[in-house]
Amino acid sequence: MSAPPELIHVVRQWIYKADNDLLTAEHILTLRENCPFEAVCFHAQQCAEKYLKALLVSRSINFPKTHDFRILIRLVPADIKLVLDQERLFSLNRYVIDSRYPGDYEAFAREEAEQAVEIARKVKAEIQPKLPAKAFTNT
Repeated sequence: MSAPPELIHVVRQWIYKADNDLLTAEHILTLRENCPFEAVCFHAQQCAEKYLKALLVSRSINFPKTHDFRILIRLVPADIKLVLDQERLFSLNRYVIDSRYPGDYEAFAREEAEQAVEIARKVKAEIQPKLPAKAFTNT
């Protein structure tokens, strides 16, 4: 896939941010005591969202300012076959609000945080091969 350098630069920026979110989620999850599971879930959601947006950017597809996977996934062209469990992906939507703002939300548990990280890893693994190879090099 040939893409202009400016586009590659932007895709690379999305990947960088997504990978940092995943690294953050994985690192926080190593805490045995007082682990802020809501932070793990938030960063896992952000990783998946940014990889999906990197894919859209790589195809020059504009997207609205949203965190909603139901909206973003509909923008992926039909020729791109994403093998993702959409219901699991959509389950990450709750972490945009529930993990960051006060409210009477159900408490986050380790198992839920681990599942969120697993989903983020699967999104990354599924989308990476569909991105321009040059986005992963410094040339």
